[in-house]
Amino acid sequence: MRVLGIETSCDETGVAVYDTERGLLGDALYSQVALHAGYGGVVPELASRDHVRKTLPLVQELLAQVDMSPADLDGVAYTAGPGLIGALLVGACIGRSLAWSLGVPAVAVHHMEGHLLAPLLEPEPPAFPFVALLVSGGHTLLVRVEGIGRYEVLGESLDDAVGEAFDKTAKLLGLGYPGGPELARLAEQGDLQRYRFPRPMTDRPGLDFSFSGLKTFAVNTLRDAGDDPTAPADIAAAFQEAVVDTLAIKCRRALRQTGLTRLVVAGGVGANRRLRQRLQDLAAAEGGQVYYPRPAYCTDNGAMIAQVGALRLAAGQREGPAVQATPRWRLDALQPPAA
Repeated sequence: MRVLGIETSCDETGVAVYDTERGLLGDALYSQVALHAGYGGVVPELASRDHVRKTLPLVQELLAQVDMSPADLDGVAYTAGPGLIGALLVGACIGRSLAWSLGVPAVAVHHMEGHLLAPLLEPEPPAFPFVALLVSGGHTLLVRVEGIGRYEVLGESLDDAVGEAFDKTAKLLGLGYPGGPELARLAEQGDLQRYRFPRPMTDRPGLDFSFSGLKTFAVNTLRDAGDDPTAPADIAAAFQEAVVDTLAIKCRRALRQTGLTRLVVAGGVGANRRLRQRLQDLAAAEGGQVYYPRPAYCTDNGAMIAQVGALRLAAGQREGPAVQATPRWRLDALQPPAA
């Protein structure tokens, strides 16, 4: 079954074709970073308009790349949430309309389920069950994964998502957009010994997170540093280390609490090299193994949507004729596809 996937949840237009027998056939991505850079963050209306302009040409480009025509498709999958409602509606309307015009089934995909299962795109995918750490600009979750659609949220952020905390702190330090990768690069130049930031909520039981206080701590530290030109890099290093340490502590707890040994790390922050190194060391110490999607599939992309859509369509899941988008949609509200 060959399925077209469409991802338009925020500021990247991603498309891909996934074959249930041959795997990923091809994918294409258009990033809106340059469009939003001057505003220091995503402008929802501009994002929606750009998806309108870019989605269909990108689909045409992809089909030519994989030597297929629309008639060769057996289904269409699109991100229906969570995300920006205008951006989601663009992809949902295009995806549902394409499926209707081609006479093939359509399926609405949960954006975070796409991230969660992105490591299955790799040559050596993790087996179920596993613990997953989902870390992105809008979400921070620890999830027990028993199978497709069988998710138990073990912990989540009570305020800022980890990617949001990275971006806010980067803006405070005067870095460009997107802030997370810029802060990580600056942190490589910093002195880890100069400042120590708190590790929030690690001194109490549980698997929930809180990152908003780290931004406040960074504000106060930068103010106290005055005009010291080395302070931003040192603050970036201390901030990143506090985040990475906090995530590692919670991941260790989750593995021990569940008795599982496989850890999946997905979402845009999953591309952070310091985080990967720390969790690799953690998994080795716990006698387990950590799995990541390749960096291109950590950030938003069409491949993860096409894969999840293909798995659900192959299991018999279908959407009705109505076009629906859900900007707020809990991962643990999902159900396994019908057998």
